[in-house]
Formats: sequence, structure tokens, C-alpha cells
Amino acid sequence: MSQPSKRPTIRDVARAAGVSVATVSRALSGDYPVSTATRARIQRAVRDLDYVVNAHARALSGATSKVVAILMKETVTPFYAHIAAGVEAEAAEHGRLCLVCTTHGDADRELEIIKLMREQHADAVILVGGVVENEEYRERMKRYAIGLADAGSKLVTCARPPLGPDIPAIAVEYDNVGGAYAATSHLLSAGHRRILMLAGPDGFTTSDQRVVGYRNALAAYKIAVDPALISHGDMGRDGGYDRTAAVLDRGVEFTGVFAGNDNTAAGAIAALRDRGKRVPEDVSIIGFDDVPLAGDLNPPLTTVHLPHEELGRTAVKMALQGNGSGRQHVMLGTHIVVRDSVTTATPL
Repeated sequence: MSQPSKRPTIRDVARAAGVSVATVSRALSGDYPVSTATRARIQRAVRDLDYVVNAHARALSGATSKVVAILMKETVTPFYAHIAAGVEAEAAEHGRLCLVCTTHGDADRELEIIKLMREQHADAVILVGGVVENEEYRERMKRYAIGLADAGSKLVTCARPPLGPDIPAIAVEYDNVGGAYAATSHLLSAGHRRILMLAGPDGFTTSDQRVVGYRNALAAYKIAVDPALISHGDMGRDGGYDRTAAVLDRGVEFTGVFAGNDNTAAGAIAALRDRGKRVPEDVSIIGFDDVPLAGDLNPPLTTVHLPHEELGRTAVKMALQGNGSGRQHVMLGTHIVVRDSVTTATPL
């Protein structure tokens, strides 16, 4: 009677691919960079040998757990919460469970969650929010994308710039530069020429893009950029208050404020009032995001509307399109919501 055939081992895969066992392990785990050619040989050997006893090999065969994971810094900020709501709604429509994970800005925690999602064969992992783009970030994202792709999953970056054509990731972003250009132009068209820009941290993608839009609008009106009117820092309400107060205390004159988000705008309005300035009669202000807070301020805040829920929904749709057949990058539009916080400039 014939003996049952022996199950292939990782050593058999290594021998068939012409590489070491360690290289096979690294390629299947996705933790370390492996050349494209080497990875292709290993994947071919996995398929030829039917090496499905290993969880990573099963993932390569296309098995998933019908899970979409969304990773974000926090859930209490409306920006993140509304995008997460879009992800959850679209995932539910496609019969997927949505896992919401918070990183609190910790890269090690982010890595651990990515590893877990890869091991669980999640359909997609969606990373949300701006970042500091540097070589370390790009290399980390490349490892994430390749590791997830090898396990049959997809990496989606949401509300941040795309990673580039050489990285197997999907990007869904909004027109940050265009929205900032429109916000600044709205103030300029009302006669404001001294516009305070309350930007986020210098080097942060979201903030940097909005500063570009601000500068482009000033250039279109042939107005020189005054460095004293660009303030980088915390984007919360307290940051908006403290930075506006500091600019006023330095004696810098302005008739308009472009706040990097609506929370910052709320703080700026409070600081202006505490210094005896009326909004919008003395100083006009425009925000960014259009979170529910904006309409509840006094006066109701003119702001740039972001398609929060559509960002989340689009990220899921693109991730589930299947095997690279769909688009890899989408840019969603923004628009200004006009309320009562901007009026014609009063000459200084």
C-alpha cells in the first residue's frame, strides 16, 4: 500500500526557490525587505509545492477573514471619527467586519497592529491622517505594503499623499492644496491683505499642503508672503487660542485668519474676543474641515468642507475591487461652506 505523500516543508520551498530558509521566512512574514525577483521565486515555489500548511502560504492563496481594519491616531477627533464612520458603513455593505484601531501616534503600536492584521488575513488595512514624510516613513510603509500584499491583503493610505508607483498600496486623498487656496482666496476676495495662517506642525503633510495653498493664493493676488503671519503649532482649540494671542501680543496686524482646522478657529475666535476684537467686524476668520462644531460657533464659521465619509467609503471600495484591476489613487474634491465669519475687510 502506497504511503501518503509527505507535506512540503519550508526547507522544500527554500530548495525549490534556490534561497535560504531564512529568506523564505522573511519573504512570507513581510517583516524585512526582499527583492521582487526573489519574492516571485518563493511565491512560485509555494504554489507549485502547495505549501498551504503555513498560515502565510494560505494567505498567499487568497484566503481572507472578511475584515477591514482602520488605523488612526485617535477616535475622539471629528476628522477621524467621520472617516471611520464611512469605512464602517461601506465595509458593512460589503459583508465585512470593520475593526477600528488607535495608534496614538506610536509607530511600534502601528507595526504590531499591521502584523496582526496580516496574520488574520484582513482584506484591507486603512491608515488615516497626515504624517511626517521622510525616508524612515517611506521605508516603513513599503514594508507594510509588501508584507500585506504577500498575505493577500491591501494597504490603503487615506487623507495623506500616495506612496509612489513602486509600492503596492492604494491612496485616497482630498484636495488639500486646492481647499487651502480657496479658503485664502475667499478672504482675499473680501479685501483682506493681511491674513494670519494658523498652520499645523511644520513638516506634517496636512499642514504643509495647506500652507502651499495659502502661499499660492497670495501669489495669485501678487501679495508677498509675510513670515510673521504664518504660525505653526498645535491644531487644537488651545493651540488656536495661544498662537492667536501670541501674534496679537507681538503687535502683528491682520484683518483675516485662515485657521488650519475648525478647532483651531474656535480657539482663535476666543483669543480675538479676549483682546477686544469682534468677529467678523474687526477680523474675519475661515476654518477647515467643516465638522459639526463649525455651525455651532458664534458667529457660525465659514469653512472648507471635507468629504470625510466619502473618504472612508472610497478607501473600502478601492481595496475590495480586486487584484489591482481598479484605480490605485483617487483625489476627492473640497468646497467652501459660507456662513457668517467673513466680511469685507476694514482698512488697517
